[in-house]
Amino acid sequence: MTTASTASMVSTAGPSADGLWEHLRFIPGALASGVDLPAGAHAAIAVTQGRIRWIGERGALPADLQALPRFDGGGALVTPGLVDCHTHLVYGGQRANEFAMRLAGASYEEVAQAGGGIVASVRATREASEDELFASASRRLENLLAEGVCAIEIKSGYGLALAHERKQLRVARRLGEAHGVTVRTTFLGAHALPPEYTGRSQAYIDLVCQEMLPALAAEGLVDAVDVFCERIAFSLAETEQVFRAAQALGLPVKLHAEQLSDMGGAALAARYGALSCDHIEHLSPAGIEAMRAAGTVAVLLPGAYYTLRDTHLPPIQELRAAGVPMAVSTDHNPGTSPALSLLLMVNMACTLFRLTVPEALAGVTRHAARALGLQDTHGALGVDRPANFVLWDLQEAAELAYWFGQRPVRAIVRQGRIASASAPSACGASV
Repeated sequence: MTTASTASMVSTAGPSADGLWEHLRFIPGALASGVDLPAGAHAAIAVTQGRIRWIGERGALPADLQALPRFDGGGALVTPGLVDCHTHLVYGGQRANEFAMRLAGASYEEVAQAGGGIVASVRATREASEDELFASASRRLENLLAEGVCAIEIKSGYGLALAHERKQLRVARRLGEAHGVTVRTTFLGAHALPPEYTGRSQAYIDLVCQEMLPALAAEGLVDAVDVFCERIAFSLAETEQVFRAAQALGLPVKLHAEQLSDMGGAALAARYGALSCDHIEHLSPAGIEAMRAAGTVAVLLPGAYYTLRDTHLPPIQELRAAGVPMAVSTDHNPGTSPALSLLLMVNMACTLFRLTVPEALAGVTRHAARALGLQDTHGALGVDRPANFVLWDLQEAAELAYWFGQRPVRAIVRQGRIASASAPSACGASV
């Protein structure tokens, strides 16, 4: 029987994770329903053919798994693979100048009116080739993967024309294949009004619904459909038109909702069974109740809240009281959340939004997976699920929210492959 220490994995790029991963400690809430371990148990995970075959106390390992190769976790803390459920990862250029404008006092709306905002990224994205977009997005994605992200959503919405929306979504698919990570693509054609449609929002929404979305869906490039429903973007009526088009194609919907004002978008999205409503700083009690009834996930985006220096907190206590699941994501985008650390978002969700540590960690695992419709395969550790988990050199779960600026990752198993491994972090547990 062979033994492989995690330290020896560093030089091997992406070997199979098949084997028995032992000497592990699971964070609370890591296990799928039906899996139970006593506190302090010597835990282990058996992986075969890239999937979790068994989880349990080491002494209860079934006889037919005794001959598996062994990976010594050295007492590492284990989480499910992290899920970043709201990103705009594929785009051209950057918008640091807008950051400076906001520091000088310009509002989000004023930046947009000055020709910045989303349309600035549209220009740069349209000018970039598919290969150029792939190269820049790959570099950004590598930062997220290095922190244990095993599934990620990538939206379009910086093309705003069929050819360029297609280009973004093709890049998103390529990223998943090239980096061995689960990618869910979201068509966000209704992100902003392109310059050539100024004053003709209905004509543009007709284009989105009648031409762009059907074509991209037919090409297999769309997993879900999103809209930016806001006073500087699209109305409730226009949002519903897009939702009806998505519904006709059998595609789930989600919504950028109540970020700057209460438009009633969350209640509308809930009526269409939305996977998630995202941002939601101005979410109303009626919206909360509608989301609760529909099982819609509230996606919190503290990076945008922080960057925009917002002061209007999402209704966390009301969401908590209603039992609405809360996910946490980077909202990586060039204008309002240039964040490439999901762990930093965990810290911000706790410090800015007052989530508890268990809530924040569920927000980047279990609830984030649900926000993408991946709750049966990601976000929790269970038998017959793909092997996606992270070993951390930490003493306790609270450290995942406590530290920022460090990557205390010992090993990452992503889609049944050993995607990353490193020496123990100076801030972590002894091995």
